Amino acid sequence: MKQFKYFIFFSIFILIFYMSCTYNQNMQVLSPKKYFLKSIAKKDSSRIIYAGVRSSSYGIYPFPQPEQWNTAMDTMSSYFPGSTKCAIWIVGVMGSNLQTCQMEFPSDGKNHPHVIFKSYDKHEKYLKYFDENNIKVFLQVEPASASVPALIDLMLNRYGNHKCVIGVGIDVEWYRVSEKPEWGIPVKNDTAKMWEQRVKSFNSDYRLFLKHWDRDWMPSTYRGDIVFVDDSQGFNGLNQMVDEFTNYWAKHFYPNTVFFQYGYNWDKPWWKNLVNPPKTIGDAIAGKIAQESGMFWVDFTLKDVLPLETGVTGITE
Repeated sequence: MKQFKYFIFFSIFILIFYMSCTYNQNMQVLSPKKYFLKSIAKKDSSRIIYAGVRSSSYGIYPFPQPEQWNTAMDTMSSYFPGSTKCAIWIVGVMGSNLQTCQMEFPSDGKNHPHVIFKSYDKHEKYLKYFDENNIKVFLQVEPASASVPALIDLMLNRYGNHKCVIGVGIDVEWYRVSEKPEWGIPVKNDTAKMWEQRVKSFNSDYRLFLKHWDRDWMPSTYRGDIVFVDDSQGFNGLNQMVDEFTNYWAKHFYPNTVFFQYGYNWDKPWWKNLVNPPKTIGDAIAGKIAQESGMFWVDFTLKDVLPLETGVTGITE
């Protein structure tokens, strides 16, 4: 009789457990294992809101045409269902003297200390194409000694009419870099707040991103609506990269959105052996963070892993 009672109790427990695992909100019946895997997969996929590329005038040659960038971003975004095609698009690069920022479009006719300009607009045709093809863009500068508010004004006065533009980025590694070569100067709380307010004065939906590999170079407490971008490299393998991107970076800035810029040549000795490096790395990161994120492959090795022509695979041996 005692054994029978235990049997009844155990049977009821199993029945309740089975029902709780198999009965979802849509009245669909799933096995416990499939229910668990489906929930985790949906959670991970929804975290990656942007996927695409990082573009610079010095990272890839010849510089791809708009359609080629689109092909690469189409592929990158397809690896992360639900993500929007996006580019970190550098429009101002640091000069060799570590002091000037060259904006890759003509001057507005005003004097801007430590800013020089090109005689032609390198980016207009790309942004126009991105407008027409549902691609989103963060305009980025390497500020050197130039005034960041002035650079924000120059970028958004020039390109703010494009619907593809959703924000502005500052690579802090090159912020006042002549004062601290190869590192730049850390961004203080009030500085970050002021920069973000400047960006949002153009459009309240615009977002500011700050980029570095050392979180101590980011504002210590101010978060606002800022996106924090980690572009660290030089890892000994995937596990070390994922650990730094997730535990050192993402958790520190939670719940703010975080972006990850990866695919550098320094890491190529190990990532070249992965099956589909952009997806494998992105999935590994997304599976261990709790906030929204963006995955961006750098232009230096773009042709090694992402196609630039429709119907051609970009993954090489």
